[in-house]
Amino acid sequence: MPSPPSPWHLTGDMVVSLWRVPADDLPPWPLPRGVCPWVVRRRATLLTFWVDYRPGGVLAYREFLIALAVRQGLRVTGSTVAAWVDDEQSLAGGRALWGIPKEQGAITLDADGRSIRGELTAAGLPSVRVAYRDVLRLPLRLPARAHLVQQRADGTQCRVPMRISGRPALGRSRVTTGADAPLSVLARHRPLLSLAVRDFRSRVGG
Repeated sequence: MPSPPSPWHLTGDMVVSLWRVPADDLPPWPLPRGVCPWVVRRRATLLTFWVDYRPGGVLAYREFLIALAVRQGLRVTGSTVAAWVDDEQSLAGGRALWGIPKEQGAITLDADGRSIRGELTAAGLPSVRVAYRDVLRLPLRLPARAHLVQQRADGTQCRVPMRISGRPALGRSRVTTGADAPLSVLARHRPLLSLAVRDFRSRVGG
């Protein structure tokens, strides 16, 4: 299915969580050649993103994405290891443009004042749920930059630059899923840090 060309300009709200989990608990996620998990004291670092991309960007859809901190030579960066979206254009474009392993799923994200609840259902995957609540809202917009290293289906690697700015709030979150589910590593641990980024504006790709 045709998708917008790179870069994508997107806007919306998201919940981001930072995790430090035992490296032995990681699922067998494939990584680009020459890349390995960044492990410190036998723990790996994950970032999870529950995102509601709203009208005003090139696409409007919902996404649950997991990025793993990785080493590529001496450089520490990130790589998307799993992602689900509820939009076919986003799925096709993410795979073709940047090698992001997007899958189809049904995603709900409901915001109520200072709280956000979400759920992912997908074929072959027990439901994954998130519950988030603000603790401290910050009265400013903050910018951030990052990039991902990904591998496309044809074996070529690409570097995916990202920029974002939005209104952050520190909070608490909890993920639940089946005890033996592929993503049960998230249910067995609590994130070190969670925040909501509301009214964000982002650019993905070069």
